[in-house]
Amino acid sequence: MSKSNRIPRQTLVLIVVAALGYFVDIYDLILFNVVKKESLLALGISDPAQIKNISISLFNWQMGGMLLGGLLWGILGDKKGRLKVLFGSILLYSAANVFNAFVTDIPSYAMVRFIAGIGLAGELGAGITLVSEVMSKENRGYGTMIIVTFGALGAVLAALVGGEGHAIQDVIHRVSGITLANWQVAYIVGGILGLMLLLLRLGTLESGMFRNLHQQEVGRGQFLKLFSKKETAFRYINCILIGLPVWYAIGILIALAEDFAGTSVLGITGKVVNGQAVMYAYLGLSAGDLLSGLLSQFWRSRKKVVLLYLGLCATLTLVYLFFSKGKSAEYFYLICFLVGVATGYWALFVSIAAEQFGTNIRSTVTSTVPNFVRGAVIPITGSFRLLEGSLGTVGSALAVGCVCIGLAAFSMYSLKDTFGKDLDYIETL
Repeated sequence: MSKSNRIPRQTLVLIVVAALGYFVDIYDLILFNVVKKESLLALGISDPAQIKNISISLFNWQMGGMLLGGLLWGILGDKKGRLKVLFGSILLYSAANVFNAFVTDIPSYAMVRFIAGIGLAGELGAGITLVSEVMSKENRGYGTMIIVTFGALGAVLAALVGGEGHAIQDVIHRVSGITLANWQVAYIVGGILGLMLLLLRLGTLESGMFRNLHQQEVGRGQFLKLFSKKETAFRYINCILIGLPVWYAIGILIALAEDFAGTSVLGITGKVVNGQAVMYAYLGLSAGDLLSGLLSQFWRSRKKVVLLYLGLCATLTLVYLFFSKGKSAEYFYLICFLVGVATGYWALFVSIAAEQFGTNIRSTVTSTVPNFVRGAVIPITGSFRLLEGSLGTVGSALAVGCVCIGLAAFSMYSLKDTFGKDLDYIETL
C-alpha cells in the first residue's frame, strides 16, 4: 500500500472497535443455537420434538426483534448519527443478555430474545456505514473485510463458552458463592463483553460525511421513500435477496445440524453437536470473508466474487445433503466448515448495500438490509417445516436452498458493481 493510500491511525482505531463490536454481536447472535438444548432442559422441556420446535420458535423471536431493530436503528442512524446507534444498540443487547441468564419460563425467554434481537440489529449497520464513509473508496473493502472476518470469530467464542465454560462457572462460584449453570454463564459473559465494548466506543468519532449532511436541509432516514421509485425499490430488494443463502445455511444446515446428522436423515456415525457445527461453520465463514474481501480488491469487483461464492454455496449444499450419508462426525464437521467458507461473502454483501445508496439513507439501508436477511430466517425455516412433511427433510432443505440461491444469483446479476464508487452524495428519493 503506498503512502498516499495508507489508512490513518484514527481510522484504524475505528476499524478495530467496529470489528470488536461485530465480534460481540456474532457471539450474542449465535449463542442461543449453542445453549438452546441445555437451557430448555433447565426450564423443564425434555421431549426432543418439543426442544426442536421451541428452539425454532425462540430463534425466530430473536430474528423478529432484529427485523424491527434494523428499521429502528437504521432510521435513527441517518437522523441522529452512527455513533448514537452504536451506543444504544450495544447497551440494549448487553442488558438483555444478562437478564436472559435468569429467565424462568418460555414466554420470558422469548421476550428477552426479542429485545436482544432489537439491540443486536444496530451494531453491524452502523459500524459498516461509519467505516465505509471514513475510508477511501479504494481501500474501504479492506475495512469491511477486517470487521466481518474478525467478527465472525465471535461464534467460536460462543461455542467455547457455551459448551466448555466450566472454568468461568468455578470462578463465579468462588468469588460470589453463587452457582450458575453453563448456559447462564454464557449469557452473562455476552452482556459483560458488550458493556466493556461501550468503553472502547468513547474514543471514536462520527463520520465526516454525516456531519456535513447534518448541516444541510435534506431528508434523512426516510425508509418508505426507498419504495417511492421503481428503480430504488428494485435496488433495495436486490440488496436483501443476495444475502439469503447465508442465513439459509446458518438457519437450516448449521442450526439443525444435530437433526440432519440423525439416523433417520443422514445417519452420521459419531456424535454431532450443534455448538461444534456452529463453531466450524463460523471458522469457515471467517476464512471465506477474508478470501472474498481480498478477491474483491484483487479483481476490483464485488459482483464477480459474490457470483463465484453463490456457485460454491450451491455445490456445498448438494455435498451436505447428498454426499454426507453414513459418513463420520469429523467428515460432517468438515462439510459444515466448507459450507461456512462458501457463504463467507457477508463482508461483500454489507459493502454492496452501503455502496448502493447515498449518505442521507445509507445507515437506514445498511442496518435494515442485513437484519431483514437475518429476519428472513423466519420464512426460510417456516417454508422448510411446511415442505418437510411432503418432501422429507433432505428434499425440503434442497427446495428451500434452490430458491434462496437462485434469487440471490438473479439479484446480484441485476445490481451494478460498486467497487471504487464515490459515496459522498445525496440519494434522490
